[in-house]
Amino acid sequence: MFRPLATAALALSLLSPAHAEARSLVLAIGGEPEGGFDPIMGWGHYGNPLFQSTLLRYDAELDLVGDLATDWTLSEDGRVWQIRLREHAMFSDGTPLTAKDVVFTYTAAGKAGGLADLTVLKEARALDDTTVELELTEPRITFVARLATLGIVPADSYGADYARQPIGSGPFKLVEWREGEQLVVAPNPYWHGGEIAFDRVSFVFGSEESGQALARTGAADLVAVPPSMADAAPADMAVLRVDTVDNRGLAFPMGPARDETTETGAPIGNDVTADRAIRVAINQALDREALVALALNGHGRPAFGPADGLPWDNPEAAIPGNDPTAAIATLEDAGWTDSDGDGLREKDGLRAAFRVLYPAGDSTRQALALGASQQLRAIGIEAQPTGSSWDEIGALMHSQVVVLGWGAHDPSEIYALHHGDYAGVDYYNTGHYANPTVDAHLEAAEAAGSFDASLAHWQAAAWDGETGFGPKGDAAWAWLVNLEHAYWVSDCLDLGPLQMHPHGHGFPITHDLPAWRWTCE
Repeated sequence: MFRPLATAALALSLLSPAHAEARSLVLAIGGEPEGGFDPIMGWGHYGNPLFQSTLLRYDAELDLVGDLATDWTLSEDGRVWQIRLREHAMFSDGTPLTAKDVVFTYTAAGKAGGLADLTVLKEARALDDTTVELELTEPRITFVARLATLGIVPADSYGADYARQPIGSGPFKLVEWREGEQLVVAPNPYWHGGEIAFDRVSFVFGSEESGQALARTGAADLVAVPPSMADAAPADMAVLRVDTVDNRGLAFPMGPARDETTETGAPIGNDVTADRAIRVAINQALDREALVALALNGHGRPAFGPADGLPWDNPEAAIPGNDPTAAIATLEDAGWTDSDGDGLREKDGLRAAFRVLYPAGDSTRQALALGASQQLRAIGIEAQPTGSSWDEIGALMHSQVVVLGWGAHDPSEIYALHHGDYAGVDYYNTGHYANPTVDAHLEAAEAAGSFDASLAHWQAAAWDGETGFGPKGDAAWAWLVNLEHAYWVSDCLDLGPLQMHPHGHGFPITHDLPAWRWTCE
């Protein structure tokens, strides 16, 4: 959660002379974690954990490489990961990092119920100081993503104040954190990854406007900006646009309205969107290029699935869209007609109308809801854009269409969005989607003997030629756009190769921060 800073002048006052000297770096990218820097509770789930090392890490091509681990293997039954740790790894306080710390971290995170989903972890055990085994209750190939995102904490000094005084074996150590204002870090002298080019990195928190003001005065070296603002970069700064799988889409209630409700009393089901013809026609009609132009000022790309361009994506599951003629034919064939000539289709007395909920403070989702509504009106569907609070959305998201956003470097998100076991769980399978064939494909993916072997199963879950969660199958979603993450970057700052970003503008840019270089004298 971001804490807005009143003015750029106040932000400038936070940068002491010590933080403005040569070879320091100032970033205004948002991303301040309200809960602090504790990986056991989810810090580092998106982007670089900064203070902590992970067992593995994703490189710029999203291939897994070692971080603390020098070797890792998975047993033939898919239940036991064995990890060999680098020797002489150390925390930033100079104490050694051993298998005991890895066991403590994974065990604690498994009990904490944070963002790191370790429900499948049966036991973490140390075989010796540099060898760890992680035993699972069942094969779960996406557990490898936990190895790349869960930062290791020290067993002996971890405590209640850790989130605000983190100790880790990562590239940086904490110098100062003024909550809502700035975070200052310095290189960790015990880090195993080599030289870092900056003696201080200051993260200035505040509004987008204050970050832009810092850039214009030359006080910031990298600033996250809305894509619509990117082309207005100040002198001596370049525009950086990063492709993402930070997507937005329409999540449909999949079944008819029920008499039963969720445990919190929320209604379930929608008689209109329960008709597959409605969902397919929406996918056929939507002009996603126009939505990119409208909602993102052209700075993004159409979204056709939840993982466009990632290895587990299946482009064959998509419907290209921008074909209202095909959409009208789909509706007519299914009995949705405009019998009274008012422009709105009906079937058996039921109007083709529903609400499209979006968080009222999110201008991008508002524009997407409005744009989609206009396009769908042309085929006789009334999609009513409705700005709401997240509390209101939470109460209605099982019975109304919602503009939701996802996007991760981990296909377990695909599982959570579409498996029947996740129906009604948090913001995952809000539509209570359930297809036994899709569930079987997802389960086969998780049970695969290797990540590469899992890919065909993830793709089949989207579309196997007969069914799937994608638009050609059950059309559980109508995906709209992938956002573009935009930044202003100093002409002197070389960021090197960049990953395709996951959900969340800002902090993912720091994934390879230790490798950044200053190119000016």
